[in-house]
Amino acid sequence: MESSVSTSTQGPDEFDRNVPRICGVCGDKATGFHFNAMTCEGCKGFFRRSMKRKASFTCPFSGNCSITKDNRRHCQACRLKRCLDIGMMKEFILTDEEVQRKKDLIQRRKEEEAQREARKPRLTEEQREVIATLVEAHHKTYDESYSDFTRFRPPVRNGPVTRSASRAASLHSLSDASSDSFSHSPESGDSKMNLSNLLMMYQEHGSSPESQEGDSSRLSMLPHLADLVSYSIQKVIGFAKMIPGFRDLSAEDQIALLKSSAIEVIMLRSNQSFNLEDMSWSCGGPDFKYCINDVTKAGHTLELLEPLVKFQVGLKKLNLHETEHVLLMAICLLSPDRPGVQDHTRVEVLQDRMSEVLQAYIRVHRPGGRLLYARMIQKLADLRSLNEEHSKQYRSLSFQPEHSMQLTPLVLEVFGGQVT
Repeated sequence: MESSVSTSTQGPDEFDRNVPRICGVCGDKATGFHFNAMTCEGCKGFFRRSMKRKASFTCPFSGNCSITKDNRRHCQACRLKRCLDIGMMKEFILTDEEVQRKKDLIQRRKEEEAQREARKPRLTEEQREVIATLVEAHHKTYDESYSDFTRFRPPVRNGPVTRSASRAASLHSLSDASSDSFSHSPESGDSKMNLSNLLMMYQEHGSSPESQEGDSSRLSMLPHLADLVSYSIQKVIGFAKMIPGFRDLSAEDQIALLKSSAIEVIMLRSNQSFNLEDMSWSCGGPDFKYCINDVTKAGHTLELLEPLVKFQVGLKKLNLHETEHVLLMAICLLSPDRPGVQDHTRVEVLQDRMSEVLQAYIRVHRPGGRLLYARMIQKLADLRSLNEEHSKQYRSLSFQPEHSMQLTPLVLEVFGGQVT
């Protein structure tokens, strides 16, 4: 009787994965190539046992039984013949010793894989907590909707600017603003915002003070961008107060760190809104999209703006994760070599801790990013140069009383002046 199952078979390299796998012996669902033929687990085991026992079967019928899934146990002789007909070979059967060696090899590979998995870099619980704290701090102090920008004095881009005003603008910094901006109360001059008051506010998770409209400036973009920078200083202070260990420093060291690093952290923060396509900072609607020309109308010169844009482009191209970004801000802020820092060792310990977390994060999440940490640290060196140029422009401004009178107490204190 002719078998109803096809005797044609394909080698492992010729198998079409789109065709259902059918056992060439009984027609059951096949599990793969076994002993050189596509078979089910049942026929695989039957062939192995038969060959190992050197079994000799006799068909009780005509010697040409049709083997199916349901009757495959009825005639062992025809089933074995079918196995041989489709190409199953006893030479492919392993001896007991070979089977054991194969099992041992599989076990060793499992153990080696487990060891490799165990050696993979992982963040410690403490490091994960530091990251979670910093990310939360950033979310609390960086509003991606930029809704607060509507509280600033409005940007003015098209107002007439005289030659003398243009020359004066080159001496101003982004930090300039009228002395009425960001006060606790418009009626009380004694309650004007300063750095020490902000530190006390954030000590107990206080909120940022609100911007209030002050006297307008004749530099068209200066009032708006001055409010923006003053607002950003407040947010940097809020972020710093949530860095693990920062509030354990003396008040003098906290102030020293904030005074010297504020502009650098602001530049780091602003990279989140920087757009590579048109080299602008997009902070919500069209009124709050800032280009280089806007910033020159607030008083900055290209000696600062050109390297600033170059810095922003380079930082953006690093494609930092949010975690890397916030850790870089913390490392920047916790620099023990800042002017006025007294307990250098304590600050260095905090900075080293942040650096270790950043390096661990890169090892875990960027297996091919061996150079990323070095590139990020280089950005901190670039920021020092930008800070120096910013300070130079600020000093030029502060030497002119008619301009320094326009600055807010907070900006005066953070960028070098003294509030009297």
